[in-house]
Amino acid sequence: MALTELFSVPIPALPSHPGGSIVCTTPAPKVYLLTFTSPDDNRLTPNFCRALLNALDIIEFGHEPGVVVTTSGIKKFYSNGLDLGLALSTLGFWEESLYPLFRRFLTYPMPTVALLNGHAFAGGIFLAMHHDYRVFTGSGRGFACVNELDFGAPLPPPLSSIVRIKTTPLVYRSLVLEAKRFDAKAALEAGIVDAVGELDAALKLIEDRGLVAKGTKGSYGWLKEEMYKESVALLDAPSPAGLGITGVRAANKKRREGGQKWLKEWKEGQSQKAKL
Repeated sequence: MALTELFSVPIPALPSHPGGSIVCTTPAPKVYLLTFTSPDDNRLTPNFCRALLNALDIIEFGHEPGVVVTTSGIKKFYSNGLDLGLALSTLGFWEESLYPLFRRFLTYPMPTVALLNGHAFAGGIFLAMHHDYRVFTGSGRGFACVNELDFGAPLPPPLSSIVRIKTTPLVYRSLVLEAKRFDAKAALEAGIVDAVGELDAALKLIEDRGLVAKGTKGSYGWLKEEMYKESVALLDAPSPAGLGITGVRAANKKRREGGQKWLKEWKEGQSQKAKL
């Protein structure tokens, strides 16, 4: 399928990331396909988030309403999520980069479709969950997974809320408390994605649901803002001191130290009782 390129937005390099680009093409009338390519695995760095926000602005303010589809130019990964070390060391990353991007997708005034053509882990699946629809490659390549459990990270309230809103309680449990890896078939059965296939499947979903016309009346974004108001409020709220990942880890360390001290004192008390 020949794609007409509309524009390209650069993703500036960082010391730990080579940067890349986001290219917008039109696989069908008023369907805007944003293909992001940022080796090795499309990490959600501050520069990546800003570039994607810019691309969404260009479409909204420079083109007719239609449908936005996002996908990856890297076959193995849709997105492998955050560079956690970079996120934790970048002042304001959550409130100024990641959450504004997620909020933009969640309330975007046109339908949005995430075309997962590879792995979507952690921040990658959260990016997809903030789209209106999701299509997962049928090639057998890739898993969707909330794997914070695997690397010992808490799940911030704005991220937890979108999974809770858009999945059932049992799927939420499998995603968050089991870090289950969903392939395309399992993701479809669980309701995490709406279809399985490639770009043609995404275009069919768009056609079958009449999505191109949905954003033309001006109320689409407002309706989503009300529908997802819990997540919107959490994304907008300033992070209370101590509730970030660093704060949660520090609190957990303090709790463990207190528990170990209590256990030591309890054992000593039991030993003293045994001597009586």
